[in-house]
Amino acid sequence: MQDPGFQTALQRARQGDRRALEQVLARSRQDLRRYAEYHCAVNDVEDAVQESLLLVSRKLSTLRELGAYASWLFRIVKRECNRMKRAARILLLQPSDLEELDGPHYPAPTGLLRDVAAALAMLPAHYREAILMRDLEGHSIAEIASALSLHPEAAKARIHRARALARQYLSPLDTCGVPVLAADG
Repeated sequence: MQDPGFQTALQRARQGDRRALEQVLARSRQDLRRYAEYHCAVNDVEDAVQESLLLVSRKLSTLRELGAYASWLFRIVKRECNRMKRAARILLLQPSDLEELDGPHYPAPTGLLRDVAAALAMLPAHYREAILMRDLEGHSIAEIASALSLHPEAAKARIHRARALARQYLSPLDTCGVPVLAADG
């Protein structure tokens, strides 16, 4: 996003040029999607990108420093992904219609099992794959690293991050629907 043509279009878009704004949004879309795939649940990627692009189109004129556009853009989509995760989490606290979908041999998950399944479903695909390989299938770090074409340290980091996100998802909510963070110590 650092080429001079893009910077010119970004400046014109910030000043209200509709055609330049369309160019900026079209150019930003691919980067936003790639970033959202790492931070959103699989089903929320496209919605997060759309919401982020809409917010960018509305607020671009308020961006003080054009050099900060890329980081601003990525913060917007990450915030949108987090918002969608919180909204889904709150919805999952309501009674579900899973009982209607159950076959005779597969009862609906209840309690902790349902919460853990929902937490895993909310993880981005690359985190979910790593944590399932380690914690469900029992693969070693070396096997996971090989299967995912990662360095063993990167595989460990991915598993650690997946577990942290799942813990965050499963943490208790306060009365406003915000996760309660445990005090260190």
